[in-house]
Amino acid sequence: MSDNKKLSPSILLNIILFGFMGQVAWAVENNFFNLYMLKVGGNMHDISVMIGVSAIVAFLTTLFMGSLSDKINKRKIFICAGYILWGLTVIAFAIINPETVAKLMGTDVGAAVSVTVTLVIIMDGFMTFMGSTSNDAAFNAWITDIGTSSNRSKIESLLAIIPVVATLAVTGSFGAIFGNNNEVGQKEYSLYFLVLGAIVTVCGIIGIFTVKESRTNVKTTAGFVETLVYGFKPSVIKNNKSLYISLVCMGVFSVSSQVFFPYIFIYLDKHLDMSALGSMLTPGRIVLALITVVLMISALVYMIVMSDRKGKAPYLFPAVVLYLIGLILVFFADDNIYYFLLAAVVTIVGYGLLMIMLGAAVRDFTPEDKTGQLQGIRMIFSVLLPMLIGPSVAEKISTKYSATTYVNDYGEILPTPAPHIFLASAVIGVFIVIPLIFLVKEFKKNQAVQESK
Repeated sequence: MSDNKKLSPSILLNIILFGFMGQVAWAVENNFFNLYMLKVGGNMHDISVMIGVSAIVAFLTTLFMGSLSDKINKRKIFICAGYILWGLTVIAFAIINPETVAKLMGTDVGAAVSVTVTLVIIMDGFMTFMGSTSNDAAFNAWITDIGTSSNRSKIESLLAIIPVVATLAVTGSFGAIFGNNNEVGQKEYSLYFLVLGAIVTVCGIIGIFTVKESRTNVKTTAGFVETLVYGFKPSVIKNNKSLYISLVCMGVFSVSSQVFFPYIFIYLDKHLDMSALGSMLTPGRIVLALITVVLMISALVYMIVMSDRKGKAPYLFPAVVLYLIGLILVFFADDNIYYFLLAAVVTIVGYGLLMIMLGAAVRDFTPEDKTGQLQGIRMIFSVLLPMLIGPSVAEKISTKYSATTYVNDYGEILPTPAPHIFLASAVIGVFIVIPLIFLVKEFKKNQAVQESK
């Protein structure tokens, strides 16, 4: 693709639209659905199983569909159709609950709980298939396709803002639902799924008229099987050392974050006193929170723009330090919601910077003509291994260290996520320093090559 490629209003619209809704949908699935699993009678083990199934489906889907999109030189059909069907699978959760299942089975609600839990896991797998097809495989490849040296900074700035805003939107909606009402019923959950699913589906419909193909001039002569296994070849790994070092860094970071991230809403709801949020939201504090959010987003955007100009190497280790310090502070905050929120700001800034820098590194080092084929490899490090390892670690730690329990809607006594999951995340996160040393060397080497041209 030519370096003179401009970001048209249509491209900017699609980056914002599909990027934002994709991040919102993933944030809801990775957090809100875990809370919903507790609502229908599941426990932390069921959540761990659901996340593991989702990770495997996401990896296989992205590997297969990404390679297929490269083979047939199409992105649009995967993005638009995928978002439409993704939204419909979210809507389906509005009717998956023990009460509805009990009516269909002709039994009592208690007997329908285990069936409902299984249905939630299965449907989450279907939803992941649609989401990974449209977002992980096609949209991420499309983003890489349209990126050039002249527009990368603007694209990365947008991509830096979108996950933060999406996470805040999901967290805000979570607070609106749970902040002053700890006894949320199925009606509220169903409405949430209906509205979110409808928005995601509409997003896909809009894309039919706005998304343009990004691989119209790319020729693919390799067979599909060769395309599928491309990223696993030793020669490819050797010739793309910078990419695979970036992926290892992403893997360690993602394992660390997946220890606490899937359980963060459950931790807020069950461990912290969410009812205190209502009294905290005075006009002055709301203004202060908005100013903090604006400053945080501005800092992230500034960092990504400066990293494009001066290189990413100087910002990587400071981001790691912020992330680890934030996690440790969250651990010591324990059940004090005030200290927790202050510590969370530090964690989010470090987390956001690392996510941005490592994501940009993976994109920078991905060969332009192999973007779809390599999305599956990216998923091994960013989703498959982290989501298989992280939640399992959290489950074991919480089972051992949780000092509090709660009774679910069906009379079961379950442990709440323990603050120790944040400490475990920090311990795992320390190991990112090892591959990060090599990644910094690769950045400096590439920067030297660029400056010599």
